[in-house]
Amino acid sequence: MILRHSFIPLNNGRLSHLCGALDEHLRTIEQALGVKIAHRHEQFKVDGPKAKANRAMEVLQALYEQAARPISASTVQLMLAGDGTEPLPTEDAQLATRRADLRARTSTQGVYLQAIAANDITFGIGPAGTGKTYLAVACAVDALERGAVQRIVLTRPAVEAGERLGFLPGDMVQKVDPYLRPLYDALYELMGYDKVQKSFERNALEIAPLAFMRGRSLNNAFIILDEAQNTTPEQMKMFLTRIGFGSKAVVTGDISQIDLPKGQTSGLIEAERVLKRVEGISHVRFTSADVVRHPLVARIVDAYDAASSATRRARDAA
Repeated sequence: MILRHSFIPLNNGRLSHLCGALDEHLRTIEQALGVKIAHRHEQFKVDGPKAKANRAMEVLQALYEQAARPISASTVQLMLAGDGTEPLPTEDAQLATRRADLRARTSTQGVYLQAIAANDITFGIGPAGTGKTYLAVACAVDALERGAVQRIVLTRPAVEAGERLGFLPGDMVQKVDPYLRPLYDALYELMGYDKVQKSFERNALEIAPLAFMRGRSLNNAFIILDEAQNTTPEQMKMFLTRIGFGSKAVVTGDISQIDLPKGQTSGLIEAERVLKRVEGISHVRFTSADVVRHPLVARIVDAYDAASSATRRARDAA
């Protein structure tokens, strides 16, 4: 199907921003949607399957409306990752962070934000790049800023991704820091470096290694367990039973990236099965359609998922 559209009145500045340097934005749209885009001045032609061509034209129109100033590559990628609609009209879309433009980029992210707001425990399960950890940290910062909780507690299992790093130097926090770097990055972006440091000083932010959480009751806290696919069932049960009064917990993980010893059951997989009907606990599943990183990441996720499915079918048939 071929679609044609003219962006009038002619504005060369907007057209230049829409196309990007050497038409890089148009090439990004072509690769992501599998269409061909040609243009001559303000006249654009999109060639491809009907649904894809319509989607490409919607993206072009949305980008043109933002083209009063240069458009970044990340803006194009986020536009493609979304569902082509305006931000979801959810109450939780306005979070009290430094990022004024922070919002759900996909419908699943909108469901995820709603689930965190409505439930005491939320599981966010899906591939890398879907924003499950970043949005969890954003909700935690929002709750702290509004006074809904008194502190944020960050934790994750200390399991290396296939490499053995040996014993790390320093005190407990310094030993755990390398494992929690993605959470730190999100905190610095959402709160600012100085505010993060001051929050640590007044114990409003806490790093709590998962192995040292047994016996604690965490009241009035927002607790995030990241990389939960690398917990054992015993660790997961121990973590979930630490939740005290006035607290929320978000558990994030990707069951396609389990680094536990072979044959060891993931606590995240078992928790999803055991707790799927427990009131007050929500489970949100992300897919490659929710990836908000480079479009190639979504294709990588799909390729690995397809390979894993083929391997399972071959094993079952044997």
